[in-house]
Amino acid sequence: MIGTRRDFLKGLGLGALAMSLPTPRRAKAQRAVGKPNIIVILVDDLGYGDLSSYGATDLKSPNIDRLIASGMRFDRFYANCPVCSPTRAALLSGRYPDLVGVPGVIRTHIKNNWGYLSPHATLLPQMLKRAGYHTAIVGKWHLGLQSPNTPTERGFDHLHGYLGDMMDDYYTHRRHGINYMRRDGAEIDPEGHATDLFTQWAIDYIEQRSRTKQPFFLYLAYNAPHTPIQPPAEWLKKVKQREPGISDKRAKLVALIEHLDAGIGKVMDAIKQTGIDDSTLLIFTSDNGGQLNVGANNGPLRAGKQAMYEGGIREPMGAVWPGKIAPGSRSRRVALTMDIFPTVCEAAGVDIAHEIDGVTFLPTLLGQNQPDEDRFLFWVRREGGHYGGKAYYAARYGDFKLVQNSPFEPLELYNLAADPKEETPLARNHPMYNKLFTALRNHICQAGAVPWQKYPVNLNEPLSP
Repeated sequence: MIGTRRDFLKGLGLGALAMSLPTPRRAKAQRAVGKPNIIVILVDDLGYGDLSSYGATDLKSPNIDRLIASGMRFDRFYANCPVCSPTRAALLSGRYPDLVGVPGVIRTHIKNNWGYLSPHATLLPQMLKRAGYHTAIVGKWHLGLQSPNTPTERGFDHLHGYLGDMMDDYYTHRRHGINYMRRDGAEIDPEGHATDLFTQWAIDYIEQRSRTKQPFFLYLAYNAPHTPIQPPAEWLKKVKQREPGISDKRAKLVALIEHLDAGIGKVMDAIKQTGIDDSTLLIFTSDNGGQLNVGANNGPLRAGKQAMYEGGIREPMGAVWPGKIAPGSRSRRVALTMDIFPTVCEAAGVDIAHEIDGVTFLPTLLGQNQPDEDRFLFWVRREGGHYGGKAYYAARYGDFKLVQNSPFEPLELYNLAADPKEETPLARNHPMYNKLFTALRNHICQAGAVPWQKYPVNLNEPLSP
């Protein structure tokens, strides 16, 4: 109708008035024909059961639920690690995190730092720039605190976010008293809740890039709902009024997640309002499972964050691409965070010439038949504290999973098809035990050649508590 009115007014000699009419959404969206815009939203410590679409009964997540319902939901999607940095390294490199130098969490102090992103790793923004994409990260980076491992030195054209790990306060944005907030190369000190800031910065970027013909890649990485569990007061009040009898601990986490959900809803609205929704591939997931001691719900799965059991690594995941991914579709394909790398590259038409470990799941998203690959899957985490700097592992082949849930516990073998809650370990003489043990040993040998510390290491540096 708008186009008809334009023609009508021009026919009357009222060209200026015709041009003052709003631009049709469809005309705006057509500028991105060819290569899709790509947005990956990664949230922090979201439990498998902490969305209403994944079974939560005391929590309302209408916007993430809407996202998932608009495309394909994955029921067996896994983070590459039960903690933050390794999963992020896997997402951006398409590799197992210990093969790019990030077997554990990258932190401020060297004696509590368990990773250094390899200079040899090719990251997703570098790949997409070859195909003409503008690339940006908004939010949490957590793969390096200084040069050369900062986002704009590792392929991103634009950074508006946070270099560090957790924030000690969602409003002051400090860690160990250090300000890690950055806009490109400049230190910034914005006011407001980090979730609100990241939401607005993502919207600003989307609105800016929607006015150009160049496709873009936005990696939107929220800190929420990671500790500290610090929701805005009005969100906590709303949850307590709606959920009588809810504990204070659970109410705070629910409020933090619902506040996050509202922010993601605003980002989704911006995608639609700028007219790029039909030409945008949107992927949503979490970096690891929910933290049980702050009230997280990992659904029917065993354990949570930091654990190699299913509750520590299985994540909610949804992908939307109007006209390409069928709304309301669902997959039981086993996929990992590192598989996002080749999936995005294939969607963008980028050939991958170097070695990666991830496998594209784009055919699955597009509704094509894609049998599960015959592959071993591995998880690793190296950690300090009471772990003593030791690593612990899990490995999977088909439905069989070998788990070492801490460096000081024995390996356990489970058949997830028969025992999804990992309650009854199989005997060590089961043939799959040795098969998985051997594959895991070979992976550890391969990863052992990759440095995970920056040298030289100053072990005399005092370590803050």
